[in-house]
Amino acid sequence: MEWNGRDDNKYVSFGLFTSIGGFVKTNGLTLLAGRDIDYYNYKSDKKSCVINESAAKELGFANPVGQTIKEDNHTWNIIGVVKDFYQSSPGELSKPVMIRYGTDDGTINIRMQTSSISLQGISKVEEILKKNNPGYITDLQFADEDVARTFQQRKNASNLINSFTLIAIFIASMGLLGLTAYMVEMRRREVGIRKVLGASVAKITRLLAKEFVKLVGISVLIASPLAWLFMNYFLQQFSYRTTISWWILPVTGIIAIVIAIATISFQTIKTAIANPVNALRSE
Repeated sequence: MEWNGRDDNKYVSFGLFTSIGGFVKTNGLTLLAGRDIDYYNYKSDKKSCVINESAAKELGFANPVGQTIKEDNHTWNIIGVVKDFYQSSPGELSKPVMIRYGTDDGTINIRMQTSSISLQGISKVEEILKKNNPGYITDLQFADEDVARTFQQRKNASNLINSFTLIAIFIASMGLLGLTAYMVEMRRREVGIRKVLGASVAKITRLLAKEFVKLVGISVLIASPLAWLFMNYFLQQFSYRTTISWWILPVTGIIAIVIAIATISFQTIKTAIANPVNALRSE
């Protein structure tokens, strides 16, 4: 392809769509400049095209409308620019796209109102297609289903990760509960003596829980950088991705500490309110 200001060593590969009119509106694209192809009202659109943002950047056009692109023996006049749109995999960057006049695509894009998406509406579409081309087998595909399928694998992986995360939290909580019971049993005599000497239930509970909270806090500090690296690595798979907010890891750490406190509180409070005489007598 040739265009004004092209570097001799630069080549641009375009994704191609053909239309005789209404492509932008039918597919819900955002028109940034110019207009859509409309062969019915502008016969000159037979030599016209619409490009996306990525194509405009690759071609080096600050104001693409009015520029021309030469392809073999054809010269295409750029009449519009659309915002980059989803084309294939969500993990890929948007590629340069050209939407030009043509009738040889073999695909008809139909946009239906939400209220019309029913068996009756679909049957009406099939009836019209068969009336105009009775020898062609109609194969209807829904854009929302195509997009959903591309994300299904990641949704399944997300559900699996969430399930194993809940199982891991449950197992960790059970382990922490067992460790707390063992530690409290080992310190029953100490707790009894402290209560006899006037220590309050709150003070004893805080004493027993402090070591576990400290260990959980250290674990959070070790795990947070690793979690941050993993999340960033995962997001690198997507060309269009969100950013990780700074507050996510601190809030996660606080939740982990709260879960730990809730797990050990039952055993520590039970020991703290017990009669110290029973603990000393057993010794």
